[in-house]
Amino acid sequence: MDERRLFRALVLPAIGLLLSLQVFAQTRTITGRVTDATGKGVAGVTVSVNGTSAATTDENGAYTISAANGASLVFSSVGFERRELTVGEQTNVSVTLQTATANLGEVVVVGYGTQRRRDLTGSITTVTSKDFQKGVIPTPEQLIAGKVAGVQITSNGGAPGAGSTIRIRGGASLNASNDPLIVVDGVPLTAGGINGAANPLALINPNDIESMNVLKDASATAIYGSRASNGVIIITTKKGTSGKPQVSFNTQLSASENTRRVEVLNADQFRELVNARGNADQKALLGTANTNWQDQIYRTAFSQDNNLSVRGSLGRMPYRASVGFLNQDGVLKTGNMKRTSGSLSLSPRFFDEHLRVDINLKGAVTNNQFADQAAIGNAVTFDPTQPVTNGGKRYGGYFEWLLPGSGLPNLNAPRNPVGLLNQRDDKSTVQRSIGNAQFDYKFHFLPELRANVNLGYDISEGRGTVFVPDSAAAQYNRKGQNTEYKRGYVNTLFEAYLNYVKDLKNIDSRIDVMAGYSYQDFLTKYYNYADFNARGEKIPGSDPIFATDEPRYTLLSYYGRLNYGYKGRYLLTATVRRDGSSRFAEANRWGVFPSLALAWNVKDEAFLRNVAALSNLKFRVSYGVTGQQEGINYYDYISYYNLSGNTARYQLGNTFYNMYRPGGYYANRKWEETTTWNAGLDYGFLGNRISGTLDVYYRETNDLLNEISQSAGTNFSNRIVANVGSMINKGIEFTLNTTPVRTKEWSWDLNYNITLNKNEISQLTMAPSPSYVGNEYGGVAGGTGNTIQINSVNYPRGAFYTYQQVYNEAGKPIENLFVDRNKDGVINNSDRYQYKQADPQVFMGLSSNVGYRKWNAGFIARANFGNYVYNNLYSNLGRFSTVGGLPNILNNASVNILESGFTGGNVNQLLSDYYIQNASFLRMDNINLGYNVGKVLRTANLRLSATVMNAFVITKYKGLDPEISGGIDNNFYPRPRTYVLGVNLDF
Repeated sequence: MDERRLFRALVLPAIGLLLSLQVFAQTRTITGRVTDATGKGVAGVTVSVNGTSAATTDENGAYTISAANGASLVFSSVGFERRELTVGEQTNVSVTLQTATANLGEVVVVGYGTQRRRDLTGSITTVTSKDFQKGVIPTPEQLIAGKVAGVQITSNGGAPGAGSTIRIRGGASLNASNDPLIVVDGVPLTAGGINGAANPLALINPNDIESMNVLKDASATAIYGSRASNGVIIITTKKGTSGKPQVSFNTQLSASENTRRVEVLNADQFRELVNARGNADQKALLGTANTNWQDQIYRTAFSQDNNLSVRGSLGRMPYRASVGFLNQDGVLKTGNMKRTSGSLSLSPRFFDEHLRVDINLKGAVTNNQFADQAAIGNAVTFDPTQPVTNGGKRYGGYFEWLLPGSGLPNLNAPRNPVGLLNQRDDKSTVQRSIGNAQFDYKFHFLPELRANVNLGYDISEGRGTVFVPDSAAAQYNRKGQNTEYKRGYVNTLFEAYLNYVKDLKNIDSRIDVMAGYSYQDFLTKYYNYADFNARGEKIPGSDPIFATDEPRYTLLSYYGRLNYGYKGRYLLTATVRRDGSSRFAEANRWGVFPSLALAWNVKDEAFLRNVAALSNLKFRVSYGVTGQQEGINYYDYISYYNLSGNTARYQLGNTFYNMYRPGGYYANRKWEETTTWNAGLDYGFLGNRISGTLDVYYRETNDLLNEISQSAGTNFSNRIVANVGSMINKGIEFTLNTTPVRTKEWSWDLNYNITLNKNEISQLTMAPSPSYVGNEYGGVAGGTGNTIQINSVNYPRGAFYTYQQVYNEAGKPIENLFVDRNKDGVINNSDRYQYKQADPQVFMGLSSNVGYRKWNAGFIARANFGNYVYNNLYSNLGRFSTVGGLPNILNNASVNILESGFTGGNVNQLLSDYYIQNASFLRMDNINLGYNVGKVLRTANLRLSATVMNAFVITKYKGLDPEISGGIDNNFYPRPRTYVLGVNLDF
């Protein structure tokens, strides 16, 4: 798929729709305004014709729609009573909506269908497009950052399309995935990354998304069974409307800049340090330049994001078509992402509305130019007294550290960061298409019964090349680089379920029963290529053993759900799902994941029904079990043989042969299981102008998929992934949504959420083992094989594993002096201890929006507390051994060396708790301002906006950025501050 094919597939149908305007000759245009009881226009009201989806009111409450004489207009919005009017011959219909005391008509998207919000028993948060983050948002998950209690979204850096790490209630696993399941229009997306894409979600255009529903407790997620232990995010894209075509075009232009630099010595400070502490050979290496290497690799980056959409209906078939083009430069020079996307939604209705068909197609082609991010670390460490270029012809003319006498690059030295960027051509093209056709049939003979069939797919392919010329110092010894890669995914879906909904008026009850079947197939296509240098010469031994490989696994599921309501006040939800995965042996292949939830609409009780100040009060409690299978190989449960790698071949004569050898296996592996208890409260006061939720949860994951050591001779591998251990997450979530002001001219919304989460590992071995400390991981720069994090029993996941630093009376650290914690008189690994953690214990979000006549302004802020970061730049570059520890080169130092005065040489100092720094922060994510100009060019409505993204950060952390996923700060791609100007035209 390329841009031309995408244009033919998605844009041409949209043009055809525009050419079909004659279909609407029998209808007429109706305009009007929707206001509340104070006379203020209400934005976001859905105006539908005869029950089909339709127009939405703008910021002033105005709408335009096409309807025939005698048609019914339905006005509905969250927080307001539904209202229906029959259209006569008038062309202007304005209405006033009354505040709802209970949102009876509001529908929430849940797994396999929808439910009325008042009937929900689970913990579900909905964020719609009007509440999304503003600005240039390249990936969907960033739309809801800071908006949902219990959901932590951490950007993976400032690279174009870099994406984010998403954690819902702390995650549930150690070795398997902690990412939530993401479902787009009923299609569960592929877990994991796509070759050539910084983030697979970057292939979905956020401008096409209407709402995101976050399912957090087991009552809400258990219907997805084995893929739902880390929560579920259901994405619903924008759909068509009834009436004449409505065209919308928006464009955003932005400029991004780095506002902070890693604090290293400037040229004068560096000369002073070397002259004071260096030897004669080191002093002789000093140059005369004054180079700020970070200034050399960063730039002001410009981007544009353009989107065009048209929606309407052809007869009784609503449609929406859109195209988008994002061109985003990175602040690191040479980096760029270009995404061309398109979507098509068709919603025909047949047999007097008994058969509903929803067809959703989304496609994107992304062309990436990846900047060499090694330049970030090299710019920090490169000698500031050396010039960028030296006037020579070798190595592209860039200054490089060379071996004396040979003139060859010194392999122990950093490479020139500007040369790394300019002498590397790293390109990829990634294509992705997600689509489905959903058929929903309401039986004529039993209208309460519906049959739903969903056919879906998620297909992607990423390919790319990396070229480094033979003159570049980075690949000089191998005469440059010319490599190729390619990988594809083909995932298919078939689901079918029956749904029966019946109001039993004689017993004042309502039942909603659903039962279904699911088949999902996941196929990966690996393409393997030989490696070549820039001259086209094959690198010896690089021929692949197999040109292609196509591993796959299949997931079969049976599921059911019962919702029962009595008197609209007492609610019960029972769910069960049985999943079978081909990743497990037959004995453990199937897992059963049940849930049970109860809720009580207290507001509807007689003793509260007439309390006018109270709008809503509901208690919820739930229990459920979900599963996990990600993070394990497809076939490790069987005993199999595979070919050895090229580093483990057998020599016969002068020929080396790859040999078959057995692989490690673990036949008893089974599902990870997460058990969740949740108790919740939904509240609302003063016509829901004050509303929110309070949830308390307890999640315990058992049979953790954890990598453990194997005794010699017991398996064909010394390490294997087995079901060992358990972990607990428990916490509290609180959400407060308020509307302090709502008048004819003024409106003010203020929303706040806070989450407290405590994580603790409760078991890591099959039997108690006092001598077992835990699994060490988290490699750091500055030595070989050093790790700074550990998973230990009775401590949080990802605790730092450090030595306890000793300080002098002035509060300065004493180099290589640590507390002898075990009192044996020797400082060794047994004196290390678990200290702090990378994950925040408390995180919160605050957002506000103020409207005055045609103006609106708002902000979104986030804060983390209790999270710590290991400052690897301080530990690695804060000692003189890094500056002059190797012959014939000099490396720059962190400004921390001026404070500590460390010499270096003792690896224990690298692992000191001195470098574990408090990374709590308050970040102003977004400040936005908008103005609704109104009608221009007779028929178009014009809106203007200005946004500042990543406006500022308040923190005590001494590194570049306190928000580091994983907790180790080393060569982090900085998040830029971005200024955005936007124009939106609606026709």
